[in-house]
Amino acid sequence: MIPLTSYTTYKGINVSEFLSKEELENVVKSTMVGGATLTGLLGTSAWMAPGAAAASVAEAIIKDQKKMIPCSAALEGEYGMKDITIGVPCIIGKNGIEKILELNISDEERAKLHESEAAVRKTTAILKELNVL
Repeated sequence: MIPLTSYTTYKGINVSEFLSKEELENVVKSTMVGGATLTGLLGTSAWMAPGAAAASVAEAIIKDQKKMIPCSAALEGEYGMKDITIGVPCIIGKNGIEKILELNISDEERAKLHESEAAVRKTTAILKELNVL
């Protein structure tokens, strides 16, 4: 997960107004490993968050909510990527992913997204070598 701090607000005000760059970087790092942190604290794997996320997606589809939800989506040029499924903000409605939102992200956020792309491609290549995919 790559938190987009340029889009993160508190009561409508960008969090960069409240937090220093260093504090924001610490929040981003903590967010990126949040699941592993909770698993370590609880001594068990995640079970509540995936269920809640699935329920949210199902509700958006059933109620045709046109809700923005970060989801893994097959990209066809969005964010300069093709032939990859990766987490991006999507509009979810009765037809599932109805639109992939291509946000205007900072150069730093775009670089982090492309680092994530490289990691996904590397993992996919390993899985293909193992004949898992």
